[in-house]
Amino acid sequence: MDIPYTVQVRPDTGLYNAKVGIWLFLASEMMLFGGLFSAYILLRVGTPPGEWPHGWLDVRFGAFNTMLLALSAITTLLAWVACKVGDFRKFKFFHACTLILALSFLCVKMYEYHDKWIHYEIELKDGRIADGHLVSRTSDEVVIEGRYVTDKKDLYDLRAQKNLPHDEIRIAPSDIVKMQNYGPWHNTFTAIYFTLTGLHALHILGGCCVIGYLWGPGSKMWKTDHERFTNRVEVSGLFWHFVDLVWIFLFPVLYLT
Repeated sequence: MDIPYTVQVRPDTGLYNAKVGIWLFLASEMMLFGGLFSAYILLRVGTPPGEWPHGWLDVRFGAFNTMLLALSAITTLLAWVACKVGDFRKFKFFHACTLILALSFLCVKMYEYHDKWIHYEIELKDGRIADGHLVSRTSDEVVIEGRYVTDKKDLYDLRAQKNLPHDEIRIAPSDIVKMQNYGPWHNTFTAIYFTLTGLHALHILGGCCVIGYLWGPGSKMWKTDHERFTNRVEVSGLFWHFVDLVWIFLFPVLYLT
């Protein structure tokens, strides 16, 4: 049985079925991310003054990832153009570039997550707070590379603090009241940060699976049904552009404010 309107446009919408479907899907995605961005705004404006973190994320990594996704938006468009003009080699090249750029984005994101995972805030019995990256942890001592602070608010706005010390600090377990890393449970900021960027990363991973399939085994359709294959590439490109657009909003909201 042939599925209608896989290549020909529908008379009621002027689009083929897959394009109608992807636009409906992207509309639901806009509601999903719109709700999360709204949650971010409400959480931030509801936080007491001076208690919302600033400078916790490295702008250099965020900017580099923005550049990677911007380039991938160009390469996925060029892959579709190559399909339209019938150049299979260029399609394979540009789609491979898109895949490499996307995987590079995920690698940078995983490095950022790992940095938060080994970053600890340790409350001590004497009232001080040790903050830094875990070096080692044994039954006899905890070793971190960081600094001591006496006021927790000193940990929030890192942009206003220059040349922060990164000394080796050795702490006896008996002196620790509370020890917690900067995972999603640490505070409101890390919770919304991991939720937003984690969901976005899952979209990137899903896009990589689709792009990888079209680049690999799915490319057999190039010879059997070229126009339908080109439509598939276009639809995947629309999803990819949406993912890129979401990051364009995430970068300034999380890294620059």
